[in-house]
Amino acid sequence: MISAILLAAGQSKRMNGENKLTKKIQGIPLIKHSVKNILASSINELIVVLGYQKEIIEKLIDKHEKIKFVFNKDFESGMASSIKAGLNHLSNNTEAFFICLGDMPMVNTDIYNQLIKSRNQKNIIIPTYKGQQGNPVLFDNLMKEKVLNISGDIGAKKILELNKDKILNLEINDQSITKGFNTQGDFSSL
Repeated sequence: MISAILLAAGQSKRMNGENKLTKKIQGIPLIKHSVKNILASSINELIVVLGYQKEIIEKLIDKHEKIKFVFNKDFESGMASSIKAGLNHLSNNTEAFFICLGDMPMVNTDIYNQLIKSRNQKNIIIPTYKGQQGNPVLFDNLMKEKVLNISGDIGAKKILELNKDKILNLEINDQSITKGFNTQGDFSSL
């Protein structure tokens, strides 16, 4: 089973009070683009980690049999707490899991599937664009305990630094893996 953890708990601090996940791209809230692309891939389960404005975000996401919503009560402490909340709700038969950022709506289904196809080559599969690492990152379930030990707002970066020998950097010819939407300027560049 391949699972995906979608981090959607952040406070959008660089958006001047507006929740970036609710902002519309082509008339559709950003978070819906992210969810749609993940669900259309070969994943079996999508865990959406909510926090800031959880009711608003959850209402924007259409119900689906593959989706499980998880509330991270400690979302203000940073991304690591959201990753842990998602990991603690993975199905027991998960073989590999993605950590996906809710603010990366342009990552398409093909990218997820390319990473899944490469999953047996190394324990961590990172998409890269022209040598620059991006997201989502696919972890073999063997890495779960190491990822559970992260803290603060660093995401899984520390795990990647400490496990370079377990990483496959998979070159993807798509800049979307490096493009998050964090500021008003990111949205105006569309």
